[in-house]
Amino acid sequence: MLILLPTLSVAQWMLGFAGWYDSHDSYSTFMFYMPWQLGLLMGPVYYLYFRSLTRPAFYQRPALRHLLPGLAQITLFAAVAAYDLGWWRGVRQRPLPDFFGTKGYGATLLGYLELPLALAGYALLLVYTLRVLADYRRYYRYLNDNFSNPERLRFAGLRQILLLQVASLGLGLLFTGLNEALSLNYQSAWYFYVVQGCLVYGLIVVGLQANYAAASSPLPLTSPAPLTLPPATSLKQPLAVTTASVSAVEEGAEQASAGLASLPSELLAHRDHLVHFMETEQPWLRAELTLAELAQALHVTPGILSRVINTGCGCNFSDFVNGYRVRAATERLASPRYAHYSLVGVAFDCGFNSKSTFNRVFKKLAGYPPSDVTRPNT
Repeated sequence: MLILLPTLSVAQWMLGFAGWYDSHDSYSTFMFYMPWQLGLLMGPVYYLYFRSLTRPAFYQRPALRHLLPGLAQITLFAAVAAYDLGWWRGVRQRPLPDFFGTKGYGATLLGYLELPLALAGYALLLVYTLRVLADYRRYYRYLNDNFSNPERLRFAGLRQILLLQVASLGLGLLFTGLNEALSLNYQSAWYFYVVQGCLVYGLIVVGLQANYAAASSPLPLTSPAPLTLPPATSLKQPLAVTTASVSAVEEGAEQASAGLASLPSELLAHRDHLVHFMETEQPWLRAELTLAELAQALHVTPGILSRVINTGCGCNFSDFVNGYRVRAATERLASPRYAHYSLVGVAFDCGFNSKSTFNRVFKKLAGYPPSDVTRPNT
């Protein structure tokens, strides 16, 4: 649908330029009764495509309400075709009165609705663009708060789709305004449809990339695999944590110490146990570590653990876990024992799942790229 809708718009111009309107036969009739410009579907389809990528449990039936305006537009065209072609010409055996016998009364009336339907489509596209943008920001925060390596789940193609969506909206408004003011002919409209065709090609490329990313990096739907936790470690029984351990975590993840003063006393023990578990059991070595997995290992709810990390450590879950990874990577890059390791080898050994993620996160948390670390000679 994401590709079909703009393709229909381009196809109308291509077939019209090929002479289908001027043939004055069944081809002309087809051009008048085919719903080429389904603008009321564009915005909802973009939004549902975004939801299908970011919500694995996406359920289609409730989503149909978003398609109601577009389905109503298709129903209108179908009703007009049924009246003009089925009833007027088919049952009553009367010729169509307009455009050399190829266009009926209903199709003529539809022509007056062309501009209002186009403007309504642009309005819906704008509304759903803003909605996708807001949902994408929430999705971005959700990934940082629940996944230690969220890069593959961010679907960079979604940002490009948003840009293409905005470009399509602006181009459509510009063309509609110029067409109403200047009554553009086929030759003048050529440039608009060429650009629109390029946007369709861009949607194909970006959509395929996003679909591949969604297929290769799905959000987990099953219960997280349990992490190994020593029986003596329990959040109900506080354990002593050294000041050095706490300060090391804060340094590695750039945690804000100001948040500790506002942390309730009952959560301080949770924070201490969290730091102790991260230092001793090193769950951050698991590349796909999630908030739910860590919470299960610590016998707390993900909500409590998220609050402990956000308030008590001054960062999100992703930065908190990656702080340990960056600290370990810094130590290994400077250690003669790992002198024969490549940067990628050190990254994988410390829990990162790709070189690009390693470089980006390391520079974010350490302030410099990993290549700047002075390494011992092999």
